[in-house]
Amino acid sequence: MENEEPRIGVFVCECGVNIGGYLDTQAVADYALTLPNVVHTKVNKFTCADSGQAEIQAGIKEHNLNRVVVASCTPRTHEPTFRACCKEAGVNPYQFEFVNIRDQCSWIHMWDWEGATAKAKDLVRMGVARSRLLEPLEESSVPVDQNVLVIGAGVAGMQAAIDFGDMGYNVYLVEKGPSIGGRMARFDKVFPTNDCSICILGPKMVEVARNKNINIMSYSEVTDVEGFVGNFEVTVLHKPRYLDTDICTGCGSCQEVCPVELPSEFNENFGTRKAIYIPFPQAVPMRAVLDMENCISCKACEKACEPGAIRYDQEPIYEKLKVGVITVAVGMDAFDPLPHNNYGYGLYDNVITTMEFERLLNAAGPTGGHVVRPSDAVEPITVGFINCVGSRDVNENIYCSGGVCCMFSIKNAQLLKEKRPETNHFVFYMDIRSTMRGFEEAYNRARDLGVKFIRGKPVEITEKENGNLVVRVEDTLKGEIVNVELDLLVLGTGLVPNEGINEMGSILKLPRSADGFLTELHPKLAPVDTTTDGVFVAGCAAGPRDIAYATAHGSATAGRATRLLSVGSAPIMGITARIDEDKCVVCGICVDKCPYGVFEIVGTNGDRRINVVEALCKGCGTCVTACPTGALEQSHFKNDQVLAQVRNVFQYGGE
Repeated sequence: MENEEPRIGVFVCECGVNIGGYLDTQAVADYALTLPNVVHTKVNKFTCADSGQAEIQAGIKEHNLNRVVVASCTPRTHEPTFRACCKEAGVNPYQFEFVNIRDQCSWIHMWDWEGATAKAKDLVRMGVARSRLLEPLEESSVPVDQNVLVIGAGVAGMQAAIDFGDMGYNVYLVEKGPSIGGRMARFDKVFPTNDCSICILGPKMVEVARNKNINIMSYSEVTDVEGFVGNFEVTVLHKPRYLDTDICTGCGSCQEVCPVELPSEFNENFGTRKAIYIPFPQAVPMRAVLDMENCISCKACEKACEPGAIRYDQEPIYEKLKVGVITVAVGMDAFDPLPHNNYGYGLYDNVITTMEFERLLNAAGPTGGHVVRPSDAVEPITVGFINCVGSRDVNENIYCSGGVCCMFSIKNAQLLKEKRPETNHFVFYMDIRSTMRGFEEAYNRARDLGVKFIRGKPVEITEKENGNLVVRVEDTLKGEIVNVELDLLVLGTGLVPNEGINEMGSILKLPRSADGFLTELHPKLAPVDTTTDGVFVAGCAAGPRDIAYATAHGSATAGRATRLLSVGSAPIMGITARIDEDKCVVCGICVDKCPYGVFEIVGTNGDRRINVVEALCKGCGTCVTACPTGALEQSHFKNDQVLAQVRNVFQYGGE
């Protein structure tokens, strides 16, 4: 079939009025029939529909087509559909050519009927010229290891691990902190229903610990990932806790006798922890960790530990894991207003962040649930909340945090008002984005309680001698400048990427979007897949979202990954780079330029050569353009195939 005379069928889609309303599809089809090797054309109302695909398959059989060109919308979403359609009818899926006349013609030239039609003809001519030179390619497959890696043990990572474990797969759950649970473990209540956070999270943490298929690797980090879908080799660093976790009972005797006190990270640096400590009362695993950097070597903990678990000489351990799929759920951080002293944070004692307020409000927090001012430990009467701090700001981050910080402020104002009805609350906002189920009801409930909402972005914060703060803001609904005196000001900080997300992206070769979060393969059709086959992204690693959304994301990654695990093999597409060893001088440029690590130099001295790991190749073509000797060529996008398109930019440019 490779040497057969090309018999090309061209199918032009009207896509309702998306294409047919802005250019003459029949004229394009009639023009295509005049091109060399085109033996059949057809205009379809919706080519991607069952009826449209049936017309393609009927055309293949009736006219003995061995090439198919579809002129319609974007290959990003529809190319797999048409390739499968061709394959079912006996045409090699890689002898299908896609021409995008929607995005490139009808949408951008919608006011120029003749111009859009002429451009569509040009694009079809180029596509037909390329299709004549397309070669049949074969897809391969690789076996998929049945072990799973989940990076990050917040609510999304835990949910993914539970789902994998319940389906019988062995899971390595790697968490860089000393306990699983993530940021949700620090919350007092969770919106919109104001349920106790740890009451919801605690049972899920215990469920993770009890699942026989989940191996919790807390206080550990992924440092390297090699290989490809189904066959990843992962290096995990187990940081030393300086105690034997098999012996430690989590009794807490060590932290009781430790004389060293340090700011508590779990409590947002309000309150203290010891140099040896258990992160929080519900920690899983319930094991202490020794902060050797701040340890004074008094040996008090060793003397107090009845089981004898303390190990001062413990060293970091690197472990190699073999896994088939990976879920990345590394979470997010809250925006830090300190570097720019946003709204006086870091300058005025009584300006705090939402997370700091959260720990003060929590009954298990440093003040036992009593919200007090940092300056004098007095309970405030008038409290203000500023939304969108670090979000929707051209000087910080232009994106919205998905309504999370809006609801955070509303929830916290509501909780303090219910606890202390005599308090007054002001929420300063640009827009209230109560987008998810129950959010609008929570907003209305706060208003019914007496929480006052002022639409406007504060322009100035000043401090009075007694530590009170005066917020100057334009109330845009009233059209007047107001000054509001507060005892305490809480900054509703937005969500930003986790501090380690750049390193994780580099290790797994995952791109980041403009906002710094990891980019999914497609925001609507593949929201948890990534450009690296076998790697999936969950929760706030992919962008700001609330707890319910993050949990659903975790389950979604397990569902998507199980498609590979259950079958036991992963398909490898036929579009890969090929190397001509007679032309290759082993300069190594392709090794440096390839973003997916496809190439490696093997051998020594005169036996050196470039090895191509086709399973890693994504067909991006970077290596082909970088190769100085022309030794690399990419199947399906060979030089003659691309040049045929280029020549046919001009009418009948030949081959």
